[in-house]
Formats: sequence, structure tokens, C-alpha cells
Amino acid sequence: MSMDENNRTDAPDKTAGTTGTTGTAGTLTTTTTTTTTAAVTAAATRYPVAPGHRVNVRSGPSTQYPIVRTLPLNATVSISCQKYGEWISGPYGTTKIWDSIAPGEYVSDAYVRTGSDGFVAPRCA
Repeated sequence: MSMDENNRTDAPDKTAGTTGTTGTAGTLTTTTTTTTTAAVTAAATRYPVAPGHRVNVRSGPSTQYPIVRTLPLNATVSISCQKYGEWISGPYGTTKIWDSIAPGEYVSDAYVRTGSDGFVAPRCA
């Protein structure tokens, strides 16, 4: 990843919110909700693939795995989980992090602009 991306701070894993309502007797009823922010954010966030690159999608986290398909120019991907694999150098640095974009489909994080040198999604099992 580029040097300007090193200053990113990650959101906490969980957020809790409290909402209050006033009942008919004038008592305050409090409800607390907890959301796993990382899982919700990872599923909803799409990350751009490096401009000008058609990135190979592989069946595992290494160039030794077969190519499943190739992403088109200007593609964006949603990352369901990440894992360590083969070291790859690309437009966003050198990394061994691979992004799972669908079951059995991985791309090197060196070609995906996540804004971080580390994990932005849960680790794959």
C-alpha cells in the first residue's frame, strides 16, 4: 500500500447504541443494540481495483492457483474475508494479503485500494 494510506485508523469491532422512549406512565424505556461494524462494513463496502488493470481472480491465495476469471477495467470488489498467501507486488505496494471476493475467488490486496496496509475484513477460515 502507499505511504499515505498508513495513517488510517480502523473502526472498532462493535458499536453499541442506546435509544430511549417514554412510556404511557412517564417511565423511560431503554433499548441497547449492538452491531458488528466490521462485518456490516465489509459486506457493504466496495473497493476499487487499480485503474488500468484487469486483475486475475484465482481459486486460492497464490499465483499457483488456477485463474477463475478476470476482473474488467474499473471494477470494484466487495471483500468478504482476507487471508495471508503469496507475496505480490502491485500498484498499492507489496503484500501477502489476499482478498476473498466470492466463495473460491481471491485477488491480491496489492491491486485493491482498501486504504490500509492491514486487514479491512475478517480473516478467512
